[in-house]
Amino acid sequence: MSENEKKTVELPTSITIRDLGERIGSSPIQIIKILMSNGVMANINQIIDFDTAAIVCAELGIDATLEIPEVKEEEFGEVPLWRKLIEDEDAANLEKRPPVITILGHVDHGKTTLLDAIRHTNVAGEESGGITQHIGAYQIVHKNQKITFLDTPGHAAFTAMRARGAQGADIVILVVAANDGVMPQTREAIAHAKAARVPIIVALNKIDRDDANPDMVKKQLADNGLVPDDWEGDTMVVPVSAKTKKGLDDLLEAISLVADSSKILANPKGKVIGTVIEAKIDKARGVIATLLVQNGTLHQGETVVVGLAHGNIKAMYNFLGEKIEEAGPSTPIQILGLNEVPQAGDIFQVVPSEKDARAIVADRKAKLNEAKQNKKQASLEDLFNRFQAGEVRELRLIIKADVQGSLDPIISTINEIDQKEIKINILHAETGNISESDVMLASASNAIIVGFNVEAESAAYKLAESEGISIRLYDIIYRLTEDIEKALKGMLEPEKQEVILGKAQILTVFSFSKVGKIAGCKVIEGTIRRNAMMRVVRNGAVLADNEVASLRREKENVREVREGFECGIRVKGFNDFAEGDTLVCYTFEEKPAI
Repeated sequence: MSENEKKTVELPTSITIRDLGERIGSSPIQIIKILMSNGVMANINQIIDFDTAAIVCAELGIDATLEIPEVKEEEFGEVPLWRKLIEDEDAANLEKRPPVITILGHVDHGKTTLLDAIRHTNVAGEESGGITQHIGAYQIVHKNQKITFLDTPGHAAFTAMRARGAQGADIVILVVAANDGVMPQTREAIAHAKAARVPIIVALNKIDRDDANPDMVKKQLADNGLVPDDWEGDTMVVPVSAKTKKGLDDLLEAISLVADSSKILANPKGKVIGTVIEAKIDKARGVIATLLVQNGTLHQGETVVVGLAHGNIKAMYNFLGEKIEEAGPSTPIQILGLNEVPQAGDIFQVVPSEKDARAIVADRKAKLNEAKQNKKQASLEDLFNRFQAGEVRELRLIIKADVQGSLDPIISTINEIDQKEIKINILHAETGNISESDVMLASASNAIIVGFNVEAESAAYKLAESEGISIRLYDIIYRLTEDIEKALKGMLEPEKQEVILGKAQILTVFSFSKVGKIAGCKVIEGTIRRNAMMRVVRNGAVLADNEVASLRREKENVREVREGFECGIRVKGFNDFAEGDTLVCYTFEEKPAI
């Protein structure tokens, strides 16, 4: 190493003086002397932050950079599938790639305007014809560094991709209007971005308006866990105006700073992997898929498998609509040649031949059908067993309540529960009914949804059923928190639900001195069973609700009677039958996890 070359060392956000000495090859005494000369009194076991350690290193002629910890599944519980697929790449071949950005936020806070401002400022001016084609993503250049933007419709698409194992974005730009502040959709976007563990930069938009109130918005952001950097926090908040284009360079600079401090790497010569951004069928050209290459270099003519679709790439276009022959990491492209439409979030990869592609798709379809049959739903009842089996380390919750006055005590009570073994992670808490967005977040994060005095929208229930998401509704707070506490201790009994087996109509009533009255019935729906419960209903009112005492058909005791047949029924403890009464036969079963 020459005299002009400085030694470089990576340091964590905080470190003891003893450990710092070991890392930089200096004695703790020397470090303490340097600190004292800078007005910091310290001992050998004292913890100092990165900035202080960097000052020490600078005085010793050493460059200090912030250590970026490796993302580990056992630590974070979620690693994007594309990262897993490149784990076996040789670290020596990995290079920095352009960061991929997605923009989230409330519907009226200027997401689209901001995207357009960035796009037209940096791209359209270079092309006489402007943007020739919308493909759901584009690239700009800032200080000789490319940045890729995903033009996806909000956090629903972002979370849908996560639910399918993808994580297209490296950084989230959260757009918040300086006059409106944090709105319900803003809070949802924050929850989705945090659940994905993606760095967040706040674009404080509409700063040019007379009613802009940046301090109010910063307080609201801090209340939602995003403490601004000028408030001693770690969230960069950049004032911008998409309308006047003020602050756009500052926003791009913030993206570059966050990207530089993150390990956004790829091997351009490695295995080709990426994610589907969107796809559709064009009447003239067939299936058109927008892809984001995340590792390797994709070439025209190669065979790809994309989820359950496959095909040879007949043509490939960049975001300007220009035909290209190859695309490297973080490049958004459109391709033609797939046999069917893939889903957003599907992972694609290059395979040697069409035969290999068909075999992979057939295997995936078989595994998908098997997975549907054996789908393991995340439920409170089996939480403790799954913890003991090493499958889960925390209980992830999405909480919905009718009003804020209910939500606050629920959260505070849950946080007071003993979490020595299984931690509780409240991903999102909000007022209002349970929506599809809540279910998508739960699906992407393997969470459980609990609601207090709210309902689940019908579309949310259908999605929860297909995704295997548990929705639990309560009308008493202590029962909600008690169930969570029992689940953490492995003491929660499976929830029971009533299942209607069948109905019968009373045609006549027989009286017997020894046994009392027996209802002569015809089964009009389903099946009547002897070992079930029976409800006697007259004009909508329930007269009795008890066990079936006996069930007879043609003077014989039977176990069940099917629809269309007649039978005699006696209900335990009830004799006041009348013609026209309806008997409802039911039982209890363990409630499935929705």
